[in-house]
Amino acid sequence: MKAQLNRYIQYLKIEKRLSPNTLSSYERDLNQFISFVEEQGLTELVEVQRIHISKYMHQLKEQGRKSATISRHIVSVRAFFHYLIVEGIILQNPALFMEAPKQEKKSPSILSVALTNSLLEAPNSTSPAGKRDKAMLELIYATGIRVTELVSLNLEHIHVQLGFVQCMGTGFKERIIPIGRQAAEVMTDYLQSGRDELLSHRDAGSALFLNHLGTRLTRQGFWKTIKKYAKEAGIEQEITPHTLRHSVAAHLLENGADIHAVQEMLGHSDISTTLKYTQVSKTRLKDTYSRAHPRA
Repeated sequence: MKAQLNRYIQYLKIEKRLSPNTLSSYERDLNQFISFVEEQGLTELVEVQRIHISKYMHQLKEQGRKSATISRHIVSVRAFFHYLIVEGIILQNPALFMEAPKQEKKSPSILSVALTNSLLEAPNSTSPAGKRDKAMLELIYATGIRVTELVSLNLEHIHVQLGFVQCMGTGFKERIIPIGRQAAEVMTDYLQSGRDELLSHRDAGSALFLNHLGTRLTRQGFWKTIKKYAKEAGIEQEITPHTLRHSVAAHLLENGADIHAVQEMLGHSDISTTLKYTQVSKTRLKDTYSRAHPRA
């Protein structure tokens, strides 16, 4: 079973060209599922029936997993068995009509413009690490790129003088995104007097953002960074790695940006993903109206 899983992961990597994080998620979920069915005494995937998958999902629920996590596992298992059908390894898909649990729809975590400014101003730009942190935060807010896209940037992807950044998104789709004057200024400062100080005489290749060891910064490193500055800025609401990405989308739409332009900038394949930010904008408008209007 593990051999078939490995072939499936290679198929997703080469044929579907999924991102490393998505591949890791599929592999983690399916390894867990295969371990479960092996515990049930099964030795071949052709032996797996709907009842085994139902038991697995029930086990996840008993473990206290969230609905979103269980839904992700169902999607992973369903896609895996579809692949096995296409490859002729099995004849029936036991996961075909498995229903995902209903998920509570949560609005994206959005910062107000005032809190966003506080977060962006939090880094101390007198140190190399501070220059890097400010550049990262400003760049995400200027472009709305994902955290994975941010830490994957190389020197050749940033064009400060021309005012744009080349970003490789999901499915290896390239986006050319403009950056504003303020982001360009802090990026120039980081490139001129920050990055070289972080190299520590190591060969970091062409990685744009470096950690204290002089190697490429990771997603986890950025996560710690944004949590640190949120605390320093006195931001009490929940902050996620994508908070700035969500915030720039909402702020653009609130200020009249074309929704298709925002969709292209963020790299959303489906405009319905971008539309959720218009709902956030309407909710914020309603809240403002309720607080401010004398007869609200």
